[in-house]
Amino acid sequence: MGRGRAKAKQTKVARELKYSSPTMDLDALQREIGSGTRTADKEPEVDDYDDDPYAAYVDDDEDATPRR
Repeated sequence: MGRGRAKAKQTKVARELKYSSPTMDLDALQREIGSGTRTADKEPEVDDYDDDPYAAYVDDDEDATPRR
């Protein structure tokens, strides 16, 4: 008992969602998606590893066992 009002409200909300036509802000959508610039147009990111003077001494093999 007491489900009548809850069901009526759910039906009302569902009907409003189904038949309403919300206004669409296309400018906000375009800003959210991006300004249309391609990622290839951007400068590549600088890797800090290239600027490291000790980078030549680092062993890139992660599976290597430490030497004693």
